[in-house]
Amino acid sequence: MLKGIPAVLSPQLLKVLCEMGHGDRIVIGDGNFPAESVGSAGIVVRADGHSGCELLEAILRVMPLDTYVDAPVSLMQVMAGDTVKTPIWDEYKRIIAKYDSRGGNAVGYIERFAFYEEAKQAYAIVSSGETALYANIMLQKGVVIPE
Repeated sequence: MLKGIPAVLSPQLLKVLCEMGHGDRIVIGDGNFPAESVGSAGIVVRADGHSGCELLEAILRVMPLDTYVDAPVSLMQVMAGDTVKTPIWDEYKRIIAKYDSRGGNAVGYIERFAFYEEAKQAYAIVSSGETALYANIMLQKGVVIPE
């Protein structure tokens, strides 16, 4: 156990976050995200039983978002013709606003299959237990400024 570190950040996930450099990306995949196949060339961290919001909050407590790009956060777009509602996006934006002054303006959207291709290039994929649909989110790491 460590002081000040959210318990949801497992030793493996903490190691991954520490290894990541500026510009590296990490995906938090929902429970339907094909993490093992999309992440077969990289690192997959299991976080079963944890929600996307819980993981996003914990990660953003210790990892800054990239300030050198307009949208360091990407969400998977809803497929054309799909009538799924995405209230989790509002929750994600609320959490992002706590840690980045751009709030919802830090968020971009990527078409579903393009998101999968981008995720293949991510440093790591966190496979969550999130049950909301279209709850996949990709974060681009920024520079950690010494205090």
